[in-house]
Amino acid sequence: MSGSYLSRGVDPEKADVHQALRGISKGLYTDTFCKLLPDLLAGDPAYATILHADTAGTKAALAYLYWRETGDTTVWRGIVQDALVMNFDDMACSGALGPFAVSATLGRNRRLVPGEVVVELIGAAEAFFEHMRTWGIEVQSAGGETADVGDLVRTLDVGYTVATRLKRSAVQHIQLTPGMVCVGIASFGQARYEPSYTSGIGSNGLTFARHELLHQYYRAQYPETYDPGLEEQVVYQGPYRVTDPSPVPNQTVGQLLLSPTRTYLPFLKALFGLGLPLGGIVHCTGGGQTKVVHFIPQRSVTVLKDNLPPPPPVFDLLGSTGASPRELYQVFNMGVRLEVYLQPEAAPGVIGCANQLGLEAWVTGRVAAYDGNARLHLTDPVRGEVYSYS
Repeated sequence: MSGSYLSRGVDPEKADVHQALRGISKGLYTDTFCKLLPDLLAGDPAYATILHADTAGTKAALAYLYWRETGDTTVWRGIVQDALVMNFDDMACSGALGPFAVSATLGRNRRLVPGEVVVELIGAAEAFFEHMRTWGIEVQSAGGETADVGDLVRTLDVGYTVATRLKRSAVQHIQLTPGMVCVGIASFGQARYEPSYTSGIGSNGLTFARHELLHQYYRAQYPETYDPGLEEQVVYQGPYRVTDPSPVPNQTVGQLLLSPTRTYLPFLKALFGLGLPLGGIVHCTGGGQTKVVHFIPQRSVTVLKDNLPPPPPVFDLLGSTGASPRELYQVFNMGVRLEVYLQPEAAPGVIGCANQLGLEAWVTGRVAAYDGNARLHLTDPVRGEVYSYS
C-alpha cells in the first residue's frame, strides 16, 4: 500500500516533514503528545499553552463527491467534526480539556462550492460546540477565514486552529515502562454521546480508501476531486458507488467512509476525574496502530499488541482491496483509535469508565523491556501473524 500511496502523492510516514522538523524546539517537554509552550497569554509559570491546527484532509474531497451525487448537504457536518476532533483529541492526550478557542480556515473553489455549503459548515461547528458543552467541555468560536481560492483548492479544505491553557501539573506525559498494559478504546459503535453508529474510520487514509474502493465512474464525472497529474491507474479503481449498500445495515458505502470521527473528550474528562496514575495516552491517527512508536525512545521498551479486537466492517472493506494487512495497521486505527497506558491493576477502572459511556474497551497489549529488535510487535487478530515496526 505504501507504493500506491506514494503514487498518489502521499507519504504515509511523512518522512520529509519529520526531517524538516529536526532541530526545531519541542517546547516545554519532549514526552507529551502535543507541543506545549510557556503561558504566552498570562505569563503564569504554573500554566502552559497549546496551539494546535489540523484539517479533515482528503475526506473533504469524498464529502464533496457524495454531496454532488446525492444533494445531501448534511454530509458537511461530519467533515467539520472530523477536523475539530483531530485537534481536540490530540490536545486532550496531553491533558487539555479546555476551555478551547477555535478559529476556522475554510478554503474553497467558489465556482464549485456555493454559499449553502459554507452555511452548513459554520452551523455544524456551532452545533458541535454546543453538544460538547452539554458534556462539560467549554468551546468558543474565535471566528476565522473563509477564502475563495479556486486557483489553489480544487474543491474545499476544512481546517481549524485551536488554543487553550492548562496547568502544568495536569499535563499528561508519555513515559512507558515495562509491566504497563495498554487499554484500547474502540473507534466504532455508538457511544452515549453519539446520535448514531460510528464506523471508526476517522480521518486518516482516505486517499487510499477513496481511490481503492470507489468506481472509475467518478474519475470522469468529478475530475476536480483528484490531482490531474496522477496516473489513471491509481485513480478510482474500486467496485463501489457511494450509494451502494455496505456491510453495515442501513449504511451505504459512502456513509460508512464518511462516518464522523469519534471524539473521546467526554471519556477523557471522566478518566482524568478518576485520578489514576497514567503512563501515557496515544491518539492513533497518522500512523494508525504504529503511532505509539513515535513516543518510544530508541532501545527503551517494546510494546506488544497481542490482544487487539477484530477490526469492524469498514476495515474489512478496505482489506478486500488486497492491501497488505501489515500496512493497513500502519495507516488506519483498525478499530482502536485511543490507547491508555498504565499499570495492570488500574486497567479495570479505565475499561469501566469507557463502558459507562457506551464505549468498548480492551486490554490490547503490554509494555516489555526492549527486545533488541523493534519498538512494536503487533499480532493481527484475524490472521495471527505478527508485524514488527521499528
